[in-house]
Amino acid sequence: MTTAVQRGIRARNSLWASFFIMGITSMAWVARIPEIKDAVGVSNGQFGFVFIGATIGAVLGAQVAGRAVHTYGSRPIVNISSILMPVGLIAVAYSRSALELFLALMLMGFGYALTDMSVNTQAVVVEKILDQKWMSSFHGMWSLGSFATTVFGGVMISYLSPRANLTAVAVLSIIAFIPANIYLLAPEFDEHAGAGGEITEAKIPFFGKSVLPLWAIGLGLIAGMVAEGAASDWGAILLRENMNISKGVYASAFACFALAMITSRFLGDKALEKFGARNTVRYGGILGGGGWAVSLAIAIPLSSVATIPALIIVNCGFIFAGLGIGPMFPAFILAASRLKGIAPAVAIARVGVIGIAGFFIGPTVTGLLAQATSLSWAMAYPVGMMILAGYMSRAIRE
Repeated sequence: MTTAVQRGIRARNSLWASFFIMGITSMAWVARIPEIKDAVGVSNGQFGFVFIGATIGAVLGAQVAGRAVHTYGSRPIVNISSILMPVGLIAVAYSRSALELFLALMLMGFGYALTDMSVNTQAVVVEKILDQKWMSSFHGMWSLGSFATTVFGGVMISYLSPRANLTAVAVLSIIAFIPANIYLLAPEFDEHAGAGGEITEAKIPFFGKSVLPLWAIGLGLIAGMVAEGAASDWGAILLRENMNISKGVYASAFACFALAMITSRFLGDKALEKFGARNTVRYGGILGGGGWAVSLAIAIPLSSVATIPALIIVNCGFIFAGLGIGPMFPAFILAASRLKGIAPAVAIARVGVIGIAGFFIGPTVTGLLAQATSLSWAMAYPVGMMILAGYMSRAIRE
């Protein structure tokens, strides 16, 4: 076994750990969102505006990440960002006003985007070194972490305050990131200045003909991330406020969604290999979004007369969504990294600016629509965006 392959295997194992911890940290507050919303005393529409803080932080983080990773390498950036994200989570836990929560989410979004762009850049290089597809399984570890933290948060609702819950997760995440970061590829091996001697651009225009492929990929990514963000952040509120599901059980929507994503992402590498990225994303978006729409249309009105059947049906819808969305992010990220003439870190960061913004913009727009109509009707927005993501699979070049 060559030294390069050994490095790749160690980095692959570290990436599994890093994605897992990142999922735990970034999604720890999901099960406690209804309580945090009540603590800061805001309406659905106002709460949607609070999410803009995370959007701003994520966009800034992704913008910084591309140039920083290309210049200094991905591991040094992860060493910094893996502290910022948990600190942001602690700030969320201690927020007692809409402004404090806005700033806390901004910090957490900034740290998350830096970490996400850096580890995805590492993942692209690890696939090259090992000559195997691993990207989807890395994101499967993220989903596994998000599922674990959601279940933990749901169980702890009756035993721990949101502040104690989120602070404990943040501290443990900081500690866990230290050994996880050690075996990531060092800057001299992560191809941060360009792959294999190919001339690449570290700075690219935001608009123009040369970056149209990035915008097409980014549109598909943002559509998928809108759906993922809405499922993550509004699922519990939908079950609690629109379907009268009891405390501790309303977190089941995101738990089902996350479990389905775990399944589809761990199977995703084989699906991408067998069916191709374009077909995997296309049918995932259309079939997953369609199944989600039908389940919501049945379960929400049914909940007023039959709570348990409605709970089962709505959770089936979130499972459809998770299965369809799962491979999307890995597929679009890999498509961006393979564009000729653009450094992988810069391409990933550019579509990341668009896509991660969608992850946070999605809940904001959903909240505004919920304020104007109802959350039941507002969920048509992420469902429609998921179907759009399937359509935008045409931007992926096999």
